[in-house]
Amino acid sequence: MNTPVLEVTNLSKNFGGLRALNEVDLTINRQEIVALIGPNGAGKTTFLRILSGDLEPTTGEVVISKDQRMSVLKQDHFQYDQYTVLDTVIMGNQRLYDIMKEKDALYAKEDFTDADGVKASELEAEFADMDGWEAESDVSRLIQGLGLSEDILYSEMSTLTAKEKVKVLLAQALFGKPDIILLDEPTNHLDRAAKEALARALDRFPGTVLLVSHEADFYRAWAQRVVEIGGKGR
Repeated sequence: MNTPVLEVTNLSKNFGGLRALNEVDLTINRQEIVALIGPNGAGKTTFLRILSGDLEPTTGEVVISKDQRMSVLKQDHFQYDQYTVLDTVIMGNQRLYDIMKEKDALYAKEDFTDADGVKASELEAEFADMDGWEAESDVSRLIQGLGLSEDILYSEMSTLTAKEKVKVLLAQALFGKPDIILLDEPTNHLDRAAKEALARALDRFPGTVLLVSHEADFYRAWAQRVVEIGGKGR
């Protein structure tokens, strides 16, 4: 039985007098892999930005199941320049990252109180429930799978090349077992080996994938459905 996790109804977006997205209706089911295609200017990126909450639609509605955690491939390659690779990838699960930083701040206090101890205990329990103790090894595995060395874990993002940053941001999107992943042109700037590694990772991914890609050879083998924005799914 198909279980919808994301439902879009009559979704449109205007920028001034320009209609960038026109009356899209789409239902995505749990664990479905869907590729979005269409000509330049059809609104594919706009559609993903609305789903992620980055843009408000002009008309229409987006309903996402409450139990679903969504992850998005970030497009700003300079957004995390002041952070290490390790921190950047862990931010793919923002709650886990926030717990880590809150714990560090508590333990760094000179006047650690009983109340702080209670709070720290609560954070440690949540941290363990989220597999926080495995975070560093999970990040190492992800970046190595995309062709990067684990030696860069503590390097600042500002020291990486553009291609390396793309791979780190892909690892960020995959980190922490999200339920839904939104990927906009994920193969841009990737070499063949990295594309193959990403395809394998997405093929094994147990959740829902919605991606925009102009490379049919990348998604054809494992996408379960192809939907043309402004057209018909197939």
